[in-house]
Amino acid sequence: MNIKFKIPKQVLILSLVSFFTDFASEMLYPVTPIFLASVLGASMATIGAIEGIAEITANLLKGFFGALSDKIRKRALFVKIGYSLSAAVKPLPGVFPNVGVIASARTIDRIGKGIRTSPRDALLAGEANVSNKGAIFGFHRSLDTFGAVVGPLVALLILFYSNNDFRTVYYFSAIPSVFAIAFVFLVKEKKRTRAKSKEYNYLKILKTLPANLKLLLFFVALFSLVNSSDVFLILKLKETSSDFTAIGGYIYFNAVYALFSYPFGILSDKYGKRNIFASGLLVFSIVYLIFAISSSVTVLFFGFTLYGFYSAATDGILKAWISDLTDDSIRSTVIGLFNTVSGICILIASVVAGILWDNFGSSLPFLISSVGALIISVLIFSFANFKKAPTV
Repeated sequence: MNIKFKIPKQVLILSLVSFFTDFASEMLYPVTPIFLASVLGASMATIGAIEGIAEITANLLKGFFGALSDKIRKRALFVKIGYSLSAAVKPLPGVFPNVGVIASARTIDRIGKGIRTSPRDALLAGEANVSNKGAIFGFHRSLDTFGAVVGPLVALLILFYSNNDFRTVYYFSAIPSVFAIAFVFLVKEKKRTRAKSKEYNYLKILKTLPANLKLLLFFVALFSLVNSSDVFLILKLKETSSDFTAIGGYIYFNAVYALFSYPFGILSDKYGKRNIFASGLLVFSIVYLIFAISSSVTVLFFGFTLYGFYSAATDGILKAWISDLTDDSIRSTVIGLFNTVSGICILIASVVAGILWDNFGSSLPFLISSVGALIISVLIFSFANFKKAPTV
């Protein structure tokens, strides 16, 4: 299998922007639920609601700004605005440590993500061709996720030397954010031909999508309904060990994720994105079964290993798959549509998981997710290959 090809300059720049942004964001992501639960006394339902609201905000805006960037044919502009906005709010919970400020900062950070994500993914797709799209998205996810390895490691060091002062972590998150902003202003985009369609309302486009894309959207929505926030995995490990072990597990998961994203992207180009994606959902089912029935730190770390495989086999590959099925003139819009539908379902999943955990313990929500993912994986495997959609 030949894996040698040149990474385009703009893909490298976008990947570096994502690396430094995730460096900053992931300093906070595993720390925030622990800070909320251990220091501020928030319930699991509250933590689930904060995560769910933040993510639904991001995903609703991904649809809107995806459509807007297609309409005005300017994608790099929204990438720059989105990354800059997220960088500005990261230190705020350190200055004002209360649940309301954390919820607001998390939501504003996700607003920035909502503005930038669909235009950025469309820029990445525009730098790829049919033979290397999975590899391009896999490379980006790999470098992005290495930021999620470095960030929590730095957070652990800060907590160790500051005697568990969570606020200091928020202050230091501003440093990699500055580097992200510096790189994002190097992002450029190719001149695009005039769009063949003038319809960029993603709700209307939903009605006109061909059957294969609607079917894929249906599967993504179903899976999102059983895929609650990753913070519950972190909190399950914390429940059986300690804060540091929980953050360490999250770092380990991201290391596996980063290492395998690029190879899985290459495999998806060779063996089909549907096959790799569906296999990833099967692995997800095994992971959540492990978290449902085990309280062993060793076993849960093995679960985090598999969770890294799942993420590497699904995240970037799904975006590449959608890009394969979508014309460039509406690509950002369609990616945004998928993110919006997924976000609504993840909000429901996160809130429900938190409520179930508070009332019945951690095993039940994990078990429900495991069974649901298994069924969806089998359904995806059972359908014929998806063919490229006609232009809308």
